[in-house]
Parts: sequence; structure tokens; C-alpha cells
Amino acid sequence: MTFAIPLHLLAAVIWVGGMFFAYMILRPSAAGLLPPEQRLPLWSQVFRLFFVWVWIAIITLLASGFWMIHLLGGMGGVDGVGVHVHIMLLVGIFMMLIFMHVFFNPFKKLKWAVAEHDWITGRNALTQIRKLVLLNLILGLITIVIGASGRYWPMV
Repeated sequence: MTFAIPLHLLAAVIWVGGMFFAYMILRPSAAGLLPPEQRLPLWSQVFRLFFVWVWIAIITLLASGFWMIHLLGGMGGVDGVGVHVHIMLLVGIFMMLIFMHVFFNPFKKLKWAVAEHDWITGRNALTQIRKLVLLNLILGLITIVIGASGRYWPMV
């Protein structure tokens, strides 16, 4: 637990914090200052670098999360942990699936569009990414609140 909890928290902060920065700070700044010919290559490069960290965060979250379930749940595993852990696990896996869709579909289209200077396709891909990042950001913030407060919920 000494290593699992800090690793789990750091991975969540990197992923959710990165989405918060991208959506709330970089997106409006880039949209207001840059034309598509500059904005789309910027986003392609930002995502290329950030998504490496998201993959690392996902691996870390899964490994540390299942390790903690094993330790906290004892022989009961998932049956031995609180309902908040079940909710975190479910929402976290849903977030991972959303990310994988972004990575393998609209991000792939964005990279292609930037390479081909197809700004309309790039804009459409970026719009899809933006919507899914917002969904994942909301889910991530909710999951952080559940993870931080769940152990203090009254027993049901």
C-alpha cells in the first residue's frame, strides 16, 4: 500500500489534470489565437506527447488499483472492498475505453489530416476529441471525488 496509493494518485492526477489543462486552458487559448493551419498541428503534437502519459497512467492505475483491491479485499478480492471502489473501477474502465476510442479513431484521423493538410477533416476529428475529452474529464473528476470520499460514506 505504501507504493500503490501514491502511484495510483499520481497516475490519476496526470491523466485528469492533463485533460483539465487541455480543455480549460489550452483549447480556448489556441482557438482564440491560431488559425486551423497552426492549431491542428499543435493539437496533434500535444496529443501525441500527452497520450504517452495517458497510456502510462492507465497501466499504473490498473496495476495499482488491482493490487490495492487484492490487499484491501483480502481473500475476498473485489467482494471485500467498499462500494466506492466498485464505482471507481467501473467508471475508470469506461474512461479507459473512451480514451482508447479517441486514440485509435479521431486522433488517428487528426494525425492523417494534419499530414495531408486536410483542415476540414482535422477540425472534425478535433471536435470529436474535444467532446470525448470533456466527457472523460467530467468522469475523472467524479471518480476522484468518489475515491477521496468513498471510505467515509455511511455503510449501506
